Amino acid sequence: MVVLNREQAKREISMVGSDPGGWRWLAPKAVHRVLKISGLMPRQANIIKQEMLGKGGDAAVARGVIDCTAERSNVLVMGTVKQLEALIVKLKMQPFGLAALADQIREVLVSLEGRKPFNLDCRGKILPIGSRTLVMGILNVTPDSFSDGGQFFDAGRAVDQALRMESEGADIIDLGGESTRPGHQEITPQEEMQRIIPVLSRLVRELKIPVSVDTTKAEVAARALEEGANIINDQWALRGNELAAVVARYRSPLIIMHNQKGSEYNDLMGDMIRYFRESLALAGEAGIDRSNIIIDPGIGFGKTVKQNLETMRRLKELDCIGLPVLLGTSRKSMIGKTLDLPPGERVEGTAATVALGITYGADIVRVHDVKEMVRVARMTDAMVRTGPGVDVNG
Repeated sequence: MVVLNREQAKREISMVGSDPGGWRWLAPKAVHRVLKISGLMPRQANIIKQEMLGKGGDAAVARGVIDCTAERSNVLVMGTVKQLEALIVKLKMQPFGLAALADQIREVLVSLEGRKPFNLDCRGKILPIGSRTLVMGILNVTPDSFSDGGQFFDAGRAVDQALRMESEGADIIDLGGESTRPGHQEITPQEEMQRIIPVLSRLVRELKIPVSVDTTKAEVAARALEEGANIINDQWALRGNELAAVVARYRSPLIIMHNQKGSEYNDLMGDMIRYFRESLALAGEAGIDRSNIIIDPGIGFGKTVKQNLETMRRLKELDCIGLPVLLGTSRKSMIGKTLDLPPGERVEGTAATVALGITYGADIVRVHDVKEMVRVARMTDAMVRTGPGVDVNG
């Protein structure tokens, strides 16, 4: 049996007939965690190793930690939640920056208990996060997007497509005016606004669901939010522009995506988590409420096919951040190269990634084929989610 968190532990303990008074004491002993801490000094690693051994857990450290011949060491801390909580208490009393590390470990342990469902206020339109998987429909008003470039470049056709996706069950429409495919041609803010604003001005009047605007430019984001956009989707996670200040000013929900130039990593998921923490710090400095932020692992961006597949397998590791996860795999080259299929024939591959992503914790899936992926999401939810958001009869 795999016990994922305290609540599950309490349920399992209760089912064997244990006294209710002991549940809260037994539950932390039933949940096991393995935490990876990067770049510690030998003296820090040694203290953690000894403290965990003293509590019945353990920690794996580099060979040169004991005699201090290693300059730095990654550490794998292994133990129950009860043991890790005892470690936190001891680290709070230690020097060498370990008190601050204890706070970070506590934050991760809280995040790993699972995200509670909540309602996200998207500037007047409400999205239920966590009770069921939300489907974001892709609407590109571009001549050169990799899958649907040129199909909805006309404003009237774009609005018709958005209304169609809404009728098929989309919870959000993601409007983009600049292609991000490999080798795309960058455009000016003025040209991007000329593409999206005529469409956006109609969407905010005609749709009942929120509209997200996919842009990295502060000027475009400000204009879109002034026009009534509900969410900003930033594919560079607040790097290198004034977008954070705009989002903070309009109190808009924000999606931050992992992205980088090239595909070199020391540790794929560790580097990604560090990237998100840096972006969250930028957001906090600008005054953006953390509860308004959604993270996106950026499938297809700054990653090889092998790295994209690894990200999918390790998606659950993003739980340590404690924020909702958006997954965008629809028709991506990861699917095309795996199955040797063109973009228009990748619906089954997309369905597989959507189902796996939901199983590993995705809260929102960003897709082209809304009708089909709504069905995949509902079926996957019925298998993996529990609670009032899933209504399954029989």
